[in-house]
Amino acid sequence: MIIVMRKGANESATQTVLTSVREFGLEPRRLDGVERTVIACIGDERKINKEHFESLEGVDRVMPVLQEFKLASRDGAIEQTIVPVGKNVVIGGAEIIVMAGPCSVENEAQILASAKAVKAAGGRMLRGGAFKPRTSPYAFQGLGEDGLKMMAAARDATDLPIVTEVMDPHDIEVIGKYTDMFQIGARNVQNYALLKEIGQTKIPVLLKRGLSTLLKEFVFAAEYILAGGNPNVVLCERGIRTFETATRNTLDLNCIPVLREWTHLPICIDPSHGVGITRWIPPLAKAAVAAGADALMLEIHPDPKNAWSDGAQSMDFDLWAKTMAELRRIAAAVDRRIANPQ
Repeated sequence: MIIVMRKGANESATQTVLTSVREFGLEPRRLDGVERTVIACIGDERKINKEHFESLEGVDRVMPVLQEFKLASRDGAIEQTIVPVGKNVVIGGAEIIVMAGPCSVENEAQILASAKAVKAAGGRMLRGGAFKPRTSPYAFQGLGEDGLKMMAAARDATDLPIVTEVMDPHDIEVIGKYTDMFQIGARNVQNYALLKEIGQTKIPVLLKRGLSTLLKEFVFAAEYILAGGNPNVVLCERGIRTFETATRNTLDLNCIPVLREWTHLPICIDPSHGVGITRWIPPLAKAAVAAGADALMLEIHPDPKNAWSDGAQSMDFDLWAKTMAELRRIAAAVDRRIANPQ
């Protein structure tokens, strides 16, 4: 069951409802939209006195949730969730947030140069891997905490919030000291122990779809995080495995209208992993913007041919800047915006 607050309801009224939900023996989960707040009630809904809540100040309506995923559902016309990241970034609003950076942090010079290129072209977040899950156990696995320190230094130099991957519940604490947003990669989308632990934090989460994950399973993975108490989840499509071998994966842009109808969570598209070939990434990024994505994740590198990982799908800085200029025009055509060069 959800309790929908009126537009403009004050914080005192919202807190009164939250307290009242707890008094009925249920756990409230607060979801803040653009114009109003929705409170989901977790537990035995038979305990809820609907009329009691409808009489409280600031309450618009009380209604059941029909979808199996209760917190991520758009039932009741729940507004788009806005996910704040760092000091000045919000995902899910009119601005399409573009996050970019190398697959792996390699050294201080590489990540700092990437961060400056991201900012110069209008990117709003820096991505980079310090703990890297790889198909081969012999491939480069990341620099660990040293890589996190390098990313934090690049953030200090550019004011770009950072997003980096967490793979193990034991690493949440150390990564949480540095990152502005956790990334849960495709291999861990149904690692429920990790999802539950991430749900106990308040750090925003970029949740990537698995290679063979159904959209319904994808939303249920987000539900684990939401149910844990963390409302700041962004869904990220990064390509699925199909019979096609011409590209690294098949980028499923179908997910945008489907997820938009099912859930209020923001949607990010990662065309770099979706196609895996640098020259094909810009067209898919533009298609994602046209289809309604709230964010993009792109891989860039100062020297892709010599990148330690994913060089074949990394744009150099010139192509990155050119692509951002093109994306800006597409965004304007669909009444959205992408930040200008800085």
